[in-house]
Amino acid sequence: MKVLSGIQPSGQLHIGNYFGMMKTMISNMENSDLYVFIVNLHALTSVHDREKLAAGTLEAAADFLALGLDPEKCTFWVQSDVPEVCELAWILSTVTPMGLMERCHSYKDKVAKGIDASHGLFSYPVLMAADILLYQADQVPVGKDQKQHLEVARDVAQKFNNTFGETFVVPEPFISDTTAIVPGLDGQKMSKSYGNTIPIFLEGKQLKKKVMAIATDAIPVEDPKDPDQCNLFALFKLFATPERLQEIRNLYVNGGAAYGYLKLELLELISDYYAEARQKKAEYMADPEMIRTVLRKGAIRAREKAMVTLDLVRERVGLKY
Repeated sequence: MKVLSGIQPSGQLHIGNYFGMMKTMISNMENSDLYVFIVNLHALTSVHDREKLAAGTLEAAADFLALGLDPEKCTFWVQSDVPEVCELAWILSTVTPMGLMERCHSYKDKVAKGIDASHGLFSYPVLMAADILLYQADQVPVGKDQKQHLEVARDVAQKFNNTFGETFVVPEPFISDTTAIVPGLDGQKMSKSYGNTIPIFLEGKQLKKKVMAIATDAIPVEDPKDPDQCNLFALFKLFATPERLQEIRNLYVNGGAAYGYLKLELLELISDYYAEARQKKAEYMADPEMIRTVLRKGAIRAREKAMVTLDLVRERVGLKY
C-alpha cells in the first residue's frame, strides 16, 4: 500500500502534528510504500518571510529525522523540489468545479482567523489533490480538519477519470479516532494558525510556561469533574501510561484533581517523551548540509514517480502531440 502525507514548515512543529500525522507516518515505514514531504509551497499561503520559510523547511526535516523517520525506508523530500506538482495542479484546476471549492470550510476558517485571503489560500485543496494524485497514493493519514480536502482530492480524481479515462488512484483517508484532534492550550484544535501550540522540542522554562497555560475550569479540587470534557486530560491520554491515566481519571470522577499539580506531571511526561529525539535533532541541526543531501536524494526518487504520472496525464488530456 502506498501511504502519503505532508506537513507545512510554517512554524515550529507541535505535538498535534506529531500525534496527528508524524507518528502515524513513521510507524508505517516497515509495512508500506511510504511518501513523506515538507509542503513548502502550501506554506507560502501564510509565510512571506523567505528566511523563515527556508529555515522552517530544514527544521521540519530535522524534526522528522530526529523522531525516527528513516530516509532509506521511505521517499522523503521537499514539495517545491518536484515542479511536476505545479503543472498537475493547473491541469486539475481545469476540471475542479467552483462549487466544490466554495464549500471548503478551511479557507473561510483561516480568513476568519486573520490569514490574508488569496487565490493560493482558496485553491489550496487543488494543490493538495495534486500532491496526492501525482504519486498515486492509496491512503493519506490526515486530521479531521483536513478530511474535507481529501474528499476534494477524491472528487477531483473521479471527475478526471470520468472525463479522460482511468488515470488516478482514488485515495482513502486514514484518521485515528484517538488522535484525530489534539487540543491546544485554549481547548481548540492545536494549530499554528491559532497560536495555541506546544512545540515538540520545547524544553525548560519555555515548555513549563506553555503547559501551565493550558486552559482548565474553575471547579474546586475536591469536586467531581468530567475528564472527557477536559483538554488537560486529553493531553494526558497521549503521554501517560494506561495505569496512571486510570488513576488520574479516578481523581477527576471522585474529586481530588488538582490542575496545577497535574500540569507539572504532564510537563515532566512531555519532556521525558521527547528527550532522546531532542538530542538527535540538535545533531541534525548542527549539520544542515546533511539534511539537504537527504532531501535532494528523496526528491530524485519522488520525481521519478511523478514524471510517470504526469506523462500519462499529459497524454490523457492532449498535451502530447
